[in-house]
This record gives sequence, C-alpha cells and structure tokens, in this order.
Amino acid sequence: MFASPLPHPISDSNRKIIETNGPPKRLYQVWKGSNRFFLGGRLIFGPDVRSLVLTIFLIVTPVILFSVFVSQRLVDEFEHHLGHIIVAIAIFFAAYDIFLLFLTSGRDPGIIPRNAHPPEPEDDNSVSDWGGGQGGVSTLPPTKDIIVNNIVVKVKYCQTCMLYRPPRCSHCSICNNCVERFDHHCPWVGQCIGKRNYRFFFMFVSSTTLLCLYVFAFCWINLTKIMEVYECNLWKAVIKSPVSGVLIIYTFIAAWFVGGLTAFHLYLICTNQTTYENFRYRYDRNKNPYNRGCARNVIQIFFSRIPKSKNDFRAKVKEDSATFNSSHSLGHIMSSAKMSFDFDMGVKRQAVVAEEFEEIQSQLDSVSVLERCGTEPLHSNWGSHKGSWEITHDVDALAAEYEIEHVFTEREKIQRHPLDDI
Repeated sequence: MFASPLPHPISDSNRKIIETNGPPKRLYQVWKGSNRFFLGGRLIFGPDVRSLVLTIFLIVTPVILFSVFVSQRLVDEFEHHLGHIIVAIAIFFAAYDIFLLFLTSGRDPGIIPRNAHPPEPEDDNSVSDWGGGQGGVSTLPPTKDIIVNNIVVKVKYCQTCMLYRPPRCSHCSICNNCVERFDHHCPWVGQCIGKRNYRFFFMFVSSTTLLCLYVFAFCWINLTKIMEVYECNLWKAVIKSPVSGVLIIYTFIAAWFVGGLTAFHLYLICTNQTTYENFRYRYDRNKNPYNRGCARNVIQIFFSRIPKSKNDFRAKVKEDSATFNSSHSLGHIMSSAKMSFDFDMGVKRQAVVAEEFEEIQSQLDSVSVLERCGTEPLHSNWGSHKGSWEITHDVDALAAEYEIEHVFTEREKIQRHPLDDI
C-alpha cells in the first residue's frame, strides 16, 4: 500500500478566490455595506431596520385610540357626517405618514458604488507617504482641492470605498457606504438620509407634525364639548374621556420633537445646508458654496428631478471578483510581488518578482516544516503567535497554491511509479 499526502486545509477566504467557476449572484447578495435587502434587492434598508417597528407603533397607536375612543363623541356632536370626515382625515394622515416612512427608508439614499481598485494618481506630486501605506508603499493623498462656485472645497479620499468622495458626500459608519449629499443617519427610519430620499424624509417629518397637531386639536375639542354638555370643569371632562387627556399629553410632547425637527430642516433647506455640514462647517461664519438663494434652494429640494440610483442591486455579478476586491478594501496593494492565478483544469500560473521569491519560499518552507512536525496550521494560532508570525494575505494565498501544487505533484509521481511506495 502507498501513503498519499493529505492536502493542507485552505482558509475560507482563499477558497473563495480559488473557486472562480461558481454561479453568478445578484449584487445585493454580495453587497459589502451593512444594508438589509428585501424582495430580492428591490428594497434596501439600513442595518437598524427593526427600528421601523417602533416608529410605526408610535404613529399608529394614537390614531387607533383617537378613532376608537374619541371619534365616537365627535361623530355624535357634529352634523352632516362631519364627524366621520374628521376620523377619515386622521386615518388618511396616518396612512400617508407610513407611506412616506417606507418611501424614505426603503430606497437607495444615494450610495456611491465602491471602486475595485484605488484610482490612478493624476500626477507625481499627488502621490505621497502620509502614513496610509505599509512598508514605505506610496498611497494617494488624503484630500484633494476642487472648486465649487469659485470656492475651494476639500474632498477626502475614502479608504473603504477607494474613491475621492464628491462634494457633500460622506461615509456613513453605520451603513458602511459613501452617501451623496449625506445629511445624517436617522435611527427612526433606519436609513441614511441623502440626496435621493431627503425630500421624502422632510415630507415624513412635516406630515407627522401635522398629524400630531390634528389629533391634539380635536382631543381638545372633544373635552370642550364634554364641558359644555355636562357643565363641568376640565378635570371632570378628562375623567369622562381619559383617552383624550392621554392623547393631548402625548401629541404635545411629540409635536415639540417633530415640530422642532421640521423647523430645523426648513432652515437647512432655505440655506442649502445638510445636518452634517451645519454641525461640522458652520457656514454662518464662512461662505456656503452651495447656497443659491432661498427660492432656488427650495426649488432644488422639492421640484428638481431625483437622480436614478447608481447601483443596480439586482444585477448579476461574480462572487469571486467581489470577494477578492474586499480583501483590498483598505487600498493596500503589494507593489513588490504580483501574482496571477489560473486554476482551470488544475493549471497554475504565477509571476513573482525574482528578488522577493526567495523570501516567500522560505516562509512556505517553514509552513511545510511545521506541518511535518504535527503542528497546527499557522492561521489557526494567529492570536497566540501574533507577535512572532507576520504573514500577509497574499502569502497565505500563495501558500494555499503551493499546497495544491504539492498534492498534484505527489499524485503524478504515484501514477508514474505506483510500485515504488509498496
């Protein structure tokens, strides 16, 4: 009998690189952001999408209480079916509010697609060592100056998305995406607020304010009618209709919150600012390069055409390419060793710079020695040997290739001389 060497276990990340013939997947299935997708990628939410349940509860519950306990007396007091109309308007307001909520939360807020590789430097002066590289590798500068309406604006380079962010763009740490005209990430709607959903966000906040004021007003009217009919004071009227008293307190507090938010965003719209810019740059001290005047600013927000999404989340992509690009999300690319893999029909090609091959080969030999000695794979003991073992992801991938080639070589030897090992 002959003994065949056991293949060295390959890590999950390397296995995904090697298996290049997998079935194509949709973009939303390999999306690198933290978003949650529904209906086959047709709806995109933030990672905190479950907060929508609380938001819907806070909107629907007072309307149900108003329709069940308060509206009955209003129907009896008002003639010509006016009471029914009052209830219908409250229900319509609530339905319209929920519709705007999902319109804000379930759409692409303006996500800018990530680059597979860092952009090429425009000139030699744009490349500098500013601490982003490793081992003296040159990287792109962290900022770049552009001119907006004759005002110099600095745009930053995003290491995660590997692109220079357009003006007014920022990277959301919660959704892990660069969002165009980023305003803020709203936990109440579970989504970033950006260029493509800011209009609907403001409509949602303002309609919620009107709904609170509507319920607040008719609860007061209901108490007033009770005081007239029973000729009693306000306290006894609240005792006869406690739901009206509870709703008055609830809607009063909610109206201050969403009403203040509506007023603040009205100010931002009229001055063409975002929440992020208002708290970070303070354009009241400096000139705002995006301010076109109050009228034009309002037209830009409410009457301009909403741009199409730059992402086709249902487009078919290859998972292997998406996985390989994710390993370079920080833009650290080896300039001294370049490798290309072709595992079709067991054929392998690799091109390594000659002066670096000996160092990599020595690391591979140390891995083989550990394997023959019965030691566990190096990547399994990374935590305990972090200070003494420093092997990059590229070397790991090359090690995986080396093991596969080693198995193929041993099998070829056995097939040529089957009786040598007996």
